Amino acid sequence: MINFKTLTFLNRKIAFFCLSSLLLLNGCQKIEPRAYKADQSVVEVKILGTLQDGGMPHLGCKKDCCKEFFEKGYSNKRVVSLGVSDNKEKRNYLIEASPDISVQLNDLVHDKLETLNGIFITHAHIGHYSGLINLGREVAHTSKIPLYLMPKMTDFILSNGPWDQLIELKNIELKKIFNEIEEKLTENLKITPLQVPHRDEYSETVGFKIIGPNKTALFIPDIDKWGKWDKSIRELITQVDYAFIDGTFYDANEINNRDISEIPHPFIVESLELFKSLDALNKKKVYFIHLNHTNPAINKESKAYKAIYSKGYNVAELGRVFSL
Repeated sequence: MINFKTLTFLNRKIAFFCLSSLLLLNGCQKIEPRAYKADQSVVEVKILGTLQDGGMPHLGCKKDCCKEFFEKGYSNKRVVSLGVSDNKEKRNYLIEASPDISVQLNDLVHDKLETLNGIFITHAHIGHYSGLINLGREVAHTSKIPLYLMPKMTDFILSNGPWDQLIELKNIELKKIFNEIEEKLTENLKITPLQVPHRDEYSETVGFKIIGPNKTALFIPDIDKWGKWDKSIRELITQVDYAFIDGTFYDANEINNRDISEIPHPFIVESLELFKSLDALNKKKVYFIHLNHTNPAINKESKAYKAIYSKGYNVAELGRVFSL
């Protein structure tokens, strides 16, 4: 039988134990990780390619712009593509499946294809979707990678080989998107397609608004002419933080005054004239992308490149990362 003194002693031990436990718990609470706070590194856009569909060196090109690369047998230039990552949710998305998809996905997910959460395609011209073939059984043999497509582009993939085989083998999984309808990918990341006028032989053509927790980027690599669109590109530039836009050709001299209606794009010089009323802050948002192999703005030492920067604009650079 326990006497009063013993009981008191036990109570003291129990009280000491409880107090210690309480202090320990409170101590643990103090060192818990702080709630995740959105900042500029949550969502990132990475430039994975800057060139027009044919890349560089360009098949059949006999000009000096490609000569060096043909002689070396190597080019560090890549066809247009963006990587978009939500670093909090650890989700990665590719915009455009270019002929350079192998190196571009390596840059984005470092050979861990299971961490690729989807691919967005702007339209059915070769530089923007032909890389999908690498997802098939002859190469990566991926499993149900979501492919975000507009309705006509969806029909094109469903109705034509070898693309339909990717569906049959469950290498990809089609996700239909619609003009100006926001696609919520994570709590921090949304992408909205914007339909633009272009040579739509097989599909419609879109650009994308990429919306992060703090900033927004606009991506329009292909359009016939800004004046043909029912939206104001100048107004859109003022509404976003970065604008990666069609800079395919610098001017008419570059293509020997070829009939531009056959290969419609706004010349960079036309865009510079159109945007001249923008203030310096908005001009700085513009990054010309989707550059043809003949475009002198590819060369940082060229007069064209220096003219773009002297007027307050930019040329997209491979590997550069932008925080949203």
